Amino acid sequence: KNDFITSAISAKMKLLLWIAGSVQKGGKNVTQEQVNIAKSAGATDMEIHDTVLIAAAFCMFNRYVDGLATWAPEKREYYIERSKNRADEAYLTHDPANHTAI
Repeated sequence: KNDFITSAISAKMKLLLWIAGSVQKGGKNVTQEQVNIAKSAGATDMEIHDTVLIAAAFCMFNRYVDGLATWAPEKREYYIERSKNRADEAYLTHDPANHTAI
C-alpha cells in the first residue's frame, strides 16, 4: 500500500504507478523516458493515457475537496456502521412514499 516498488505487482504496473507519481508532482514531470520504459514493459498508449488521466483526476479531486475545507469523520466505526447500507443500497436509499432519494 505504501511501497509499490517492493509490492508483488507486475513490472508494468510499477512503471505505470511511477508515471502516476510524476503526474502527482505536476503534469510536466512525466518524461518521455518514463513513457518509453513503460512501453518496453508492455504498457500500451491507452494504459499510459489512462494512468495520466486518472492520476490527474485524483489530484483535481483532492484539491477540490481541500479547497472547500471539507471534513471527514476520524473514527473508523463511522464508516463500518454505514458500509452494509452502502453495499446493499448503493448511495441512494429509495423512499417509496414520496418517490425521492433520501
